[in-house]
Amino acid sequence: MNRRTFFSVSAIALASSLAACGTTSNPTEAANKRNEIDDGVDGALKKLYSSTPGAQAQAGNAKGILVFPSVFAAGVVVGGEYGEGALRERGTSVGYYKTSTASFGLQIGAQSKAVILMFMTQDALDKFRTTDKGWTAGVDGSVAVAKTGANGSLDTATTSSPIVGFVVTNSGLMANLSFEGTKVSKLDI
Repeated sequence: MNRRTFFSVSAIALASSLAACGTTSNPTEAANKRNEIDDGVDGALKKLYSSTPGAQAQAGNAKGILVFPSVFAAGVVVGGEYGEGALRERGTSVGYYKTSTASFGLQIGAQSKAVILMFMTQDALDKFRTTDKGWTAGVDGSVAVAKTGANGSLDTATTSSPIVGFVVTNSGLMANLSFEGTKVSKLDI
């Protein structure tokens, strides 16, 4: 098998496994899935607020918050990320979404992280909600990665953007990331 065929087969296998995630077959299963996601969202927000000074105040000013409590990333040459989450407005889940990203290049390993996008303007939130074919960071909206300053609080240069993104791992807030190419679409539950 040549290198090009290997990459194509790997990409197809990754895409197929990601597409199979997130479908439910009955109303009880769907309700259980929504509850599971909501519990994860609560935990991810609690962790963000406790580890990042200023994040809770930032959330209080947001028009909507999209939270993926556990985005799993794995790869060996061909990599991918997948997670399920909820969009919250005024503390209530108003929709359920999935996120996926594919990547190619030198990589090996796996990790899990929470991804949180705060829509700071009504316009940014409306554009996200009205995209029928999925929303892609960097194409449908630019996401500023939240950073902390020397005093440990949020850097106001990044938090004044229309969409502010946070990535939280077990060790806290991650910086120097890019959300470019991250695809978000409705979850059928």
